[in-house]
Amino acid sequence: MWEEEAGEDTPLLPTAFKHEGLGVRHLQAVLLFFAMLLLYSMRVNISMAIVDMTDVTKEDHFEWSYSVQSTVLSSFFWGYVLLMLPSGELAKRFGGKVLIIISVSVNSLISLLLPTGAYVGGWKLVCACRVLQGMTQSFLFPSAHHLVSQWIPLEEKGRLSTLIYAGSQLGVALQLISSGFIASAWGWRAIFYTNGVLGALWTAAFVFFGSASPEQSKLMSRQELVYIQTSLGRAGEQKKHKTPWLKIVTCFPFWAAVVAHCGQNWGFFTLMTEMPTYMAKVLGLDLKQNGTLSSLPYLAHYLLSFPMGAMTDLLIRRKWLSVTNTRKLSNSIGLWGPALALIGLSYAPEGNMTIAVVMLTLSVGVNAGHFTGYLLVLSDLAPHFSSSLMAISNFFANIVSIIAPLVCGVIIQDESDPAEWRKVFFLAAGIYFCTNLCFVLFTTAKKQSWNDPEESEPQIKE
Repeated sequence: MWEEEAGEDTPLLPTAFKHEGLGVRHLQAVLLFFAMLLLYSMRVNISMAIVDMTDVTKEDHFEWSYSVQSTVLSSFFWGYVLLMLPSGELAKRFGGKVLIIISVSVNSLISLLLPTGAYVGGWKLVCACRVLQGMTQSFLFPSAHHLVSQWIPLEEKGRLSTLIYAGSQLGVALQLISSGFIASAWGWRAIFYTNGVLGALWTAAFVFFGSASPEQSKLMSRQELVYIQTSLGRAGEQKKHKTPWLKIVTCFPFWAAVVAHCGQNWGFFTLMTEMPTYMAKVLGLDLKQNGTLSSLPYLAHYLLSFPMGAMTDLLIRRKWLSVTNTRKLSNSIGLWGPALALIGLSYAPEGNMTIAVVMLTLSVGVNAGHFTGYLLVLSDLAPHFSSSLMAISNFFANIVSIIAPLVCGVIIQDESDPAEWRKVFFLAAGIYFCTNLCFVLFTTAKKQSWNDPEESEPQIKE
């Protein structure tokens, strides 16, 4: 009668409540996967398009200096940070479906209008468009977290959540691959038009087939609904404790994880925004080669995320390492691995494209370790308040995402000079190393006492 395969921390369900085969929950997961893929595609499309937009060999190119290009590349994160803190509360109040539809539809509309805006208002209007895209994309993760909490049974959360969130890295890879071919065939404007049309199609599909919760879906079978409700423990009145803000801001292990998050974002977004320019100006690749080779690191990142997750589960299940040490090992692979690869890239022989691409692929690929590092620590410390911890951490980390491309613009005066790029890579490697050292020394995966407030504390019934 009872399932025997479930782990010791997984609630066991009677087989009567199981729902075998594909269901509406899997459709929701696929829709969320494509939302991640499309929004991350629209997040990174400017990195490839700007190479073609500023190509001096083209008659209608834009005369934008490298510092202006860096400003354009960072402008997305101005808006992203602006609504980061309130986005969690907005998702809870208005529901995940409404906000994720706003996020994809607004980003799609702006993608359709941005090429015209570039000619009408220059780089300043492009920055304004990117800021608005960033503001609405700040809804993405709170909305996705909310929908996952409503739809995905505990027994399937690992597999389906990995499917959903890995869409972000695949979106970056596919965008970089396709942009070079699209721009070569139809010009850089077609990059934005393609994203806009695909986003509009997704919006129509999600309006029809998406739902804020299983209870609101018209496609659900009674058996699947009961399965999800039973797995998530929805029967009975649920309680929600008030967020202990003072305990959160005075929790030292939490801030060590925030520091690691900031270091991760510095290195990752430096490479994400600057890699196409490096490959074009230093390695001399044309747009098609640029897009294909720039995508390899993100494909590696996507593929390595699955074995990294399985490795950490194995270490904990076999009790070879404690949860805390497993998180530290995984995060060290994710941050110190890229640091070593960037140092190797800095000393690669000039003009050796093979070594450069291998080092870049390693630096982004092994970075997948952070998925099972500090990101899980934010949940380990206080599962009841993980969304609040994530909102705070993401806020500070994405301020770093704004600063990193701007610093690159200050350092690099000659985009074709490998010596100046070496400074950028050494800086990123140093930040990777120092922030992960802080994480290793000061964080823990031990659940904090304030995760379970005393019964005397005020509670809000949900």
